[in-house]
Amino acid sequence: MKNSGGKPRAGAVRKSKKGATVGTGGHGRKALEGRGPTPKAEDRDYHPAGKAKALRERAAAKAAQRGGGRDTAPRGASGASRRAKSGDESEIVTGRNSVLEALRAHIPSSTLYVAARVEFDDRMKEILSIATGRGIPILEVMRPELDRLAGRDAVHQGVALKVPPYEYAHPGELLDRTVRTGQTPLFVALDGITDPRNLGAIIRSTAAFGGQGVIIPQRRSVGMTAAAWKTSAGAAARTPVAMAANLTATLKEFKKAGVFVLGLDGGGDTTLPGLSFADRPVVIVVGSEGKGLSRLVTETCDAVVSIPITATTESLNAGIAASVTLYEISKLRAEAAAAKR
Repeated sequence: MKNSGGKPRAGAVRKSKKGATVGTGGHGRKALEGRGPTPKAEDRDYHPAGKAKALRERAAAKAAQRGGGRDTAPRGASGASRRAKSGDESEIVTGRNSVLEALRAHIPSSTLYVAARVEFDDRMKEILSIATGRGIPILEVMRPELDRLAGRDAVHQGVALKVPPYEYAHPGELLDRTVRTGQTPLFVALDGITDPRNLGAIIRSTAAFGGQGVIIPQRRSVGMTAAAWKTSAGAAARTPVAMAANLTATLKEFKKAGVFVLGLDGGGDTTLPGLSFADRPVVIVVGSEGKGLSRLVTETCDAVVSIPITATTESLNAGIAASVTLYEISKLRAEAAAAKR
């Protein structure tokens, strides 16, 4: 449509579509690529896990400076070192009572987590007092983070304690160290024990009756958890626990070294009272309450010992059976030593 001057009226002409412009296809490409994978919690400086990592690194650097570059890994009374392991195998203890009891029992701890704006009572005050006195790092975290640390359905009551993984001794080194010190070897080996309270009780009894250590298999066995530490009542700090890759093979190596292997079983052919070879190097093997000793372990034993009990009692708890046997051997050894004087 034209106006009176013969020129097209403004706005009446359709404009042709603009063609593609070279170079416009890459606009916004970086925005579409995103920021990449989310970094791990410990790699984020603002995250509590990142702060804990930075704190550990600073502490390790200070320890290295104090030690002059030497290996400054702390050692317990037993001489077993505690080194960092690959992967995080730490255990989290939750709840005010549990955390307080763990600290009272001197369970090795790496970090104490406290929820922000937590309500303080006498337990919390004692928890913070013990942690501060021992130099345990204390981190204040938000409740969602503490919920994640504690795990699903766990009641943490605003506090959690991180327990590092236990560093096990080697059975062979444990035996060599005992022989070098001039002691008569007395060990307890566990075959199929899965209750940490039994392990803690056996460690406590081993320490009480002069034993030099406890041996556990790598598979199908309980490990040194916070519950085992607690039940040992501090004995785990001075009684080493060794882990055997294969319990049967380890017992055979002990036999070659002159150690008698005694298995505990209700149907054993040797009775405990007056055990004839109690004054010799001995390793006591305790089986689970349900299945008892495994077949291969039973075949490896030099003798299978039974503890006389009344007919109305079916069996003894694994921890109690080990305690009774350790006491009897300790008593017989003391009597033999007194007779030589």
